[in-house]
Amino acid sequence: PLNLMTREWARKLIPKRPQSAHKGTFGRTLIVAGSRNYIGAAYLAAAAAGRSGSGLVTLAIPQSLQIAIAAIAPEVTYLPLPESSYGVPSSDAADIILERVSGYQSLLVGCGLGQSPQTYELLDRLLLSGHHLPPITIDADGLNFLSAGGNDGWWKKVPSHTVLTPHPGEMTRLTQASMQCLEGNRSQLALQAASRCDKVVVLKGAFTVVAFPSGQAILNPTSNPGLATAGSGDVLAGTIAGLLAQGLSVENGAALGVYLHGKAGEKVRDRIGEAGILASDLLKEIPISIRDAREGPGV
Repeated sequence: PLNLMTREWARKLIPKRPQSAHKGTFGRTLIVAGSRNYIGAAYLAAAAAGRSGSGLVTLAIPQSLQIAIAAIAPEVTYLPLPESSYGVPSSDAADIILERVSGYQSLLVGCGLGQSPQTYELLDRLLLSGHHLPPITIDADGLNFLSAGGNDGWWKKVPSHTVLTPHPGEMTRLTQASMQCLEGNRSQLALQAASRCDKVVVLKGAFTVVAFPSGQAILNPTSNPGLATAGSGDVLAGTIAGLLAQGLSVENGAALGVYLHGKAGEKVRDRIGEAGILASDLLKEIPISIRDAREGPGV
């Protein structure tokens, strides 16, 4: 069954904000992201996690890149990672992450990490070695790692409380489906992947589909070409991770993240048009979209 996202549906999922809250009330998000060619991806993901309401966001990033992001994201805390070369995390970084991850309610892996052998070894040790991890969002190079050769049966090793956020190209690599087959059967293939992998699958693109292992799926009924821009997916992944930190299930966190990301994109489009939207334009619109979902009328 395929349901549609509505404002009334979203309103029921928005995390509560009690007056007596402190930052711990809204969860801690750990984000493993960034490499020398993709510094901005780490920033966008971390900022989006904060904008979606997570009380504290920590960015685990190659140590030489920390200062570049700290200058524009003073609210983020950092877990500097050892490097195999400038701006590329070493495989030993996995041990540092695993030592700290138990203190977090949500883990996001993959935005701008790159595809070096050392990075893939880090991801192998982090994701496929049976460690206890909080709810996980896997995006971008995390997905590229899973679909790389030698990782057959990865879905049996990655914890079930995981959200996968592939764009169509990543989806074809994860499922071995052709692009032609994918575009003609988006919902069906997303549901098949969610069932086979026992993971929530967010198939991005026009009319994003969020598929659950239970056989249910929910569709974002809008399409916005303004979101077809570099970094938009990093904002979505960070939004989902921030919602998971606040205690939403992987199903509800993924779906609500897609809805809020889409609404943020609509607000930017209505203000400046479809052409020229930057991913960073979405960030300040996320909390406004949360407010509107909580307080706005109708659907």
